[in-house]
Amino acid sequence: MYRKEKSIQMKNSASALYNNLGVLRIAPRRLTCFTAVHANVVNMVSASWDGLSYSHRQLQSKEPNVATSTSLVMQAAFCPLPSRDLLVVTSQKGIQMYESDGSIMVYWHALDTPETNTGQVMFARGIASVCESFVCVGVSTGAILVFDVPSKGSNITLADVVEGHKESITDVASECCGGEVCIADLVSADDGGNLCVWKAGEEFSLLNRIPGFDISCSSVKLWKGTVVAGYGTGQIRLYEAVTGILHAEVNAHARWIYSLDIAPFSGLLLSAAEDSLVRVWLLSMSPESHSVEIAHLHNECVTDTQICGAKFCDSDGYAFAVTGYDLSEIIRYTQS
Repeated sequence: MYRKEKSIQMKNSASALYNNLGVLRIAPRRLTCFTAVHANVVNMVSASWDGLSYSHRQLQSKEPNVATSTSLVMQAAFCPLPSRDLLVVTSQKGIQMYESDGSIMVYWHALDTPETNTGQVMFARGIASVCESFVCVGVSTGAILVFDVPSKGSNITLADVVEGHKESITDVASECCGGEVCIADLVSADDGGNLCVWKAGEEFSLLNRIPGFDISCSSVKLWKGTVVAGYGTGQIRLYEAVTGILHAEVNAHARWIYSLDIAPFSGLLLSAAEDSLVRVWLLSMSPESHSVEIAHLHNECVTDTQICGAKFCDSDGYAFAVTGYDLSEIIRYTQS
């Protein structure tokens, strides 16, 4: 179903972090941009669709106007909004927002450090663009920061702080089905495997809380009102977002899942884990039960590689890309 294409070289290898791959397709320029995190650096590669030209850029996580202070980057992700695309970088110190090519930092948000030493390490992790103008970022306290992004310029504001988790946020995801009107707009996951489902607005409201099983939910997606969650057990679970009803549970991988992605137009689901396997699944709506079903379609084995990032390169799932721990390349696959 898929065949391996020529890999894209990176300046550094990828760190062993959840969801450690960002992909942005820029159709007018016939380019695809990739990001992967290594320690305190974000590696960016722009690749032309004909595979003939590549350009590299590296971003360091540091506070504005501080020459030497750097901190470990936790995640880098593209946030496409109707009016603009942003690259959001989260670290132990704060949240940076750049123009999508990484050329200009348009916003910096410092994380609050607790006045008393609680022993908890502060960091931000879990990034998603929501609705017309919001960017949501999770933090280690369990809160989710909601930023309001204007159509241009740097007048980005912290619009809301929503509380629904008691453990560190691992991932957040917005509804990705496109044109359909859905009740839920955002899902968030934490280190205890708990899921919270949110409705966006001037104030974000909690629609549902789905309890975990004390095993981390490392990656989560929201598609047609269904939460798709990947866990440290290697399982994938499908929940109805608003009711929390479990529709399917799949023993998808032998080891910890690091990344999920969905191609919204085709319903293809990508899962990647420490077991060196990338699997492609098909999500479909059952006409009888009106619930989402899952079927296995394809496997790829990246030998001796702890996979830490996997993403589709387009909305139909025609191609996908993979990163692995200590691997200085992005491996690409296209449908044959």
